[in-house]
Amino acid sequence: MLDVLKKIVQEVSIAPDLDSVLNLIVRRIQRAMSTEVCSVYLFDPEDQCYVLMATEGLNQEAVGSVRLSAEEGLVGMVVDRAEPINLENASEHPAYKYVESTGEERFNSFLGVPIIHHRGVLGVLVVQQKAQRRFDESEEAFLVTLSAQLAGAIAHAEATGSLGVMGEEPSGEVVNLRFEGVPGSAGVAIGSATVVAPPADLNSVPDKVAKDVEQEIANFEAALKLVRRDIKVVGRSLAQRLRSEEQALFDVYLRMLDDNALAGEVVARIRQGNWAQGALREVVMEHVRQFSMMDDPYLRERATDIKDLGRRVLAYLQEDAPAVLEFTDETILVADELTPAMLGEVPSEKLVGLVSVHGSSNSHAAILARSMGIPTIMGAVDLPLTRIDGRELILDGYSGRIYVQPGEDLLTAYRDILRGEQEQAAELEAIKDLPAETTDGFRMPLWVNTGLIADVARSLDRGAEGIGLYRTEVPFMIREFFPSEQDQAQTYRKQLEAFHPRPVTMRTLDIGGDKSLPYFPIEEENPFLGWRGIRVTLDHPEIFLVQVRAMLKAGEGYGNLRIMLPMVTSVGEVEEASRQIDRAVKELQDEGHDIERPLVGVMVEVPAAVYQVRRFARRVDFISVGSNDLTQYLLAVDRNNPRVADLYVSYHPAVLRALVFIAREAHKENVTVSICGELASEPGGALLLMAMGYDVLSMNATNLPKVKAAIRQVSKEDAGQLLKDVMAMDDADRIQKFINERLTELGIALPKQPVVV
Repeated sequence: MLDVLKKIVQEVSIAPDLDSVLNLIVRRIQRAMSTEVCSVYLFDPEDQCYVLMATEGLNQEAVGSVRLSAEEGLVGMVVDRAEPINLENASEHPAYKYVESTGEERFNSFLGVPIIHHRGVLGVLVVQQKAQRRFDESEEAFLVTLSAQLAGAIAHAEATGSLGVMGEEPSGEVVNLRFEGVPGSAGVAIGSATVVAPPADLNSVPDKVAKDVEQEIANFEAALKLVRRDIKVVGRSLAQRLRSEEQALFDVYLRMLDDNALAGEVVARIRQGNWAQGALREVVMEHVRQFSMMDDPYLRERATDIKDLGRRVLAYLQEDAPAVLEFTDETILVADELTPAMLGEVPSEKLVGLVSVHGSSNSHAAILARSMGIPTIMGAVDLPLTRIDGRELILDGYSGRIYVQPGEDLLTAYRDILRGEQEQAAELEAIKDLPAETTDGFRMPLWVNTGLIADVARSLDRGAEGIGLYRTEVPFMIREFFPSEQDQAQTYRKQLEAFHPRPVTMRTLDIGGDKSLPYFPIEEENPFLGWRGIRVTLDHPEIFLVQVRAMLKAGEGYGNLRIMLPMVTSVGEVEEASRQIDRAVKELQDEGHDIERPLVGVMVEVPAAVYQVRRFARRVDFISVGSNDLTQYLLAVDRNNPRVADLYVSYHPAVLRALVFIAREAHKENVTVSICGELASEPGGALLLMAMGYDVLSMNATNLPKVKAAIRQVSKEDAGQLLKDVMAMDDADRIQKFINERLTELGIALPKQPVVV
């Protein structure tokens, strides 16, 4: 059964549309379980009922016409209970409803299981049999397992199919197609989609209209010629090591690329209007589908061969005729997985929004997007990536919704929200030069988190008093090799010079987890629990020393450098890093540089560090909390996984108690404690942290004015009462709701409510 399950899931994943998915499901299940009937009912949100969408064994005329409410029949009972119903004589059950058009009066045994997606019953899978018997446990388990595996695939196929095919003009009737993701950066964007496909990934190639058909054909044929050459070279090099029948495989590959095979079909698709890369994807995936559905194991394996050939051709197409990304004045960049480097591909004046199919609101790309003030949605797993290039989108960064082909009413509503945001920004502009001071005179220093050169001007313009976190890995990410000591020093000096005499806190290289370097890959099954942060740099002192030397050189003459160590878990790591810093200081002094040892601090990001704050504080000059990772590790939630994104909550009681404990422990050693996670960027979070006693709040530059405005509207006593009330609560959702209500009472503006369609 396991092999059958794997095969069905694989076939569903490459099915072209929803009808294909459903028909494939009922055929395969009916055959695998040796039953007379397999049917699938799907929920229709318009009629609020479950519709027979495919069947193998019942009357085909009933498909699309049989509709059952959630309280009707045995299907309704499965929906209501959200659990399997297994009956040996279905017609005698009180909930049984006979629908004449189906012809199901002949079948007695009934097994129905719910298809559940995002906690909602998406549909019901049903198998039936003439003989009166109860389906056994293994059969029930098989159907339950399959329904769980297929729920996401069906939802994705339904979403993908809703956009039609490439080249069609969007219908005036098909509007407001909605897809759900995770809010990554607040705000609203209206613009057109530009899809960025990763190299040699057929699944991510978008459909585009071929502007020059003959040139696209020429590009394809040139790539084809190079792949043929590669295959011949490999075949000759292995000729002495392979038997004749194995050598013949290379001839099969070459024949697949003939004009009468794959090549001819691709050219035909190009002539129909798709560009070369999109036409290649269409043809290859169609052949992969056909071979994957074959019963013969040898023929099924040919699907892998065809996909490999397709990737080879695509690689040459992308190399010799790279896709020219076209950016409108309102570009929404869409990618399978956003990376920091992608943020620099679009001219900043044209980039209005970002969408990532994978990733979560606390991935590194999302954090950078927030620092740039770009509305962003992450984890939009059902978004049909290949079919939205060039289409108009509304991106709602408050709710995580994406609307494709929005109607005029929806556009009008969101344009109103955009105007409101602009008016609020103008109001905040008036306080940018004023201090973050409460109504009773308490001054709260507000610093910023930076990583890009563009962050400097933006941060100063918003009234930042220092840098609490400079992400030094960003300059490493946008290069193809490790930057030299001189290159690093020049980059760091721009930050230190621009903020002088304000303090600039530079975090040493923090790679691993969700931050990788293309030239220094770290492949691990559990990257967030693996080789990252200080662990990497202490294992590579040559990298660490070069970076520290570059920081010290950059700070010469300014005296505003602070160095911060990430991901520390032990006193030994702190002491070893301190020795390396002392060594770098001594080396540069010996070389004639006029420098002194800068302030050195550690980041508290893991539970192990929480309970060693006082020990760390005796060895360093300051403590800084990285609340993003700390929340992740305390709650055992991967912050890049959209499936558990709703479990990542900064207002969780455990997180708040840890933050109170850290501030209290650091102050026992008379060491300043700051926080540079995203919690400080929220007005409610900032007030709580101020009440906890944090000496500095560091945040993205975009949110700094909002936080400053909130602090200026309350007293220290108000913040203290808010913290006291919150710490008495034991549910994160209740805490969030309570904070929002209290902020409203205090006259602090919250984001406008998103439109619900």
